[in-house]
Amino acid sequence: MKKTSTTLLIVIGLIVLCAIWGIGIYNKLVKEEEQVSSAWAQVENAYQRRADLIPNLVKTVKGAADFEKGTLEAVIAARSAATSTTIDPTNLTEENMAAFQAAQDNLSSALSRLMVVVERYPELKANQNFLELQSQLEGTENRISVERKNFNEKVQAYNTYIRRFPTNIVAGMCGFDKKAYFKAEEGAEKAPEVEFEF
Repeated sequence: MKKTSTTLLIVIGLIVLCAIWGIGIYNKLVKEEEQVSSAWAQVENAYQRRADLIPNLVKTVKGAADFEKGTLEAVIAARSAATSTTIDPTNLTEENMAAFQAAQDNLSSALSRLMVVVERYPELKANQNFLELQSQLEGTENRISVERKNFNEKVQAYNTYIRRFPTNIVAGMCGFDKKAYFKAEEGAEKAPEVEFEF
């Protein structure tokens, strides 16, 4: 009788220890996933700031005589596509990240074309409003870069944690999946060719 009760106590003790261990790992998984979600929110905030600056930039540029209408329409369309492409932080898959990044890259490209065209308009380059907006956009692009880096660091920590043994057992049982990273733009690994004409 005494041996049976001792065995029962040992089994109950092991079950309690396993439960405490599992709860500890689960809570750490939740914390890591929340850090990824928080970092994602900061990325979205930086992109939203850029999107919010664009209407003022377009208004300022529209005032320039004979400004290329097609360029402005491309920026407006790209902004609309970029702001309508969103991701739920619990669903940061490779496919969703690729769609989000493509929409944002398209907007960046449209803005770059706009800035190239602006070079032909001296009155715009001298416009104080335009210069301030251009400076704010440059600052926002830097923030976007910093927030993307922070996000990738949080994703790396989370992905590493859920793949470690024995955490991977609890992560698999509780549905904690790998998160996707931001990746460099297509062709970013190649240095641009510079040709000087004399």
